[in-house]
Amino acid sequence: MTRRSDPAGQELHRALAAYLFNLTWRLLDRPHRTPSQRDAMVHAAHASRYHWGRAGRPRNRSIGEWQISRVYAVLGRGEPAWYHGRRALAIARRHRLAPFYVAYALEALARAAAVGGDRRSRDAFVRQARAMAARVRAADERRRLEADLDAIAGSTVRALRRTPPRARRAPERPGRRRPVRGQIRGAARRGAGRSPWRGSS
Repeated sequence: MTRRSDPAGQELHRALAAYLFNLTWRLLDRPHRTPSQRDAMVHAAHASRYHWGRAGRPRNRSIGEWQISRVYAVLGRGEPAWYHGRRALAIARRHRLAPFYVAYALEALARAAAVGGDRRSRDAFVRQARAMAARVRAADERRRLEADLDAIAGSTVRALRRTPPRARRAPERPGRRRPVRGQIRGAARRGAGRSPWRGSS
């Protein structure tokens, strides 16, 4: 399907991408999930990434791959977490995104390696991510990165399968607490927040 023949249009793709991105986070926030909620979390993350692929910028696509990787890591599925972490990093590097995005892609690979039991790769990616985090200018973003990396370093597979505490999560998403219909309308009005991570460039 070409963009010209796409009946959904850019505005709808952006709105759905933002809504599904936030839905995935609400499911990640749950301390316990039913099998159907785990499936919904996977499907929502992939669907969000699809819509960003139709209407988003490179940073949206990299973030979308990062979120899919996080979902699989929380579910204890190391191989797909690794695959989507590599996709996040490839997009970030190909489009020369800011260090913030590159560092979080490396964070995803460190987390995937930890879930897969590969301590050597985990530690190597944590070191690379810390080096990249040092280049992040915004202090609050740098602190969030360091907190996530601290959670991974020396972690156990079981610990990584738990939903990360709010203080250790990636930067906030727009409109998380708004009603569903309000999220869609608001996202459409502001171009789906442009970057799902507030304060990023």
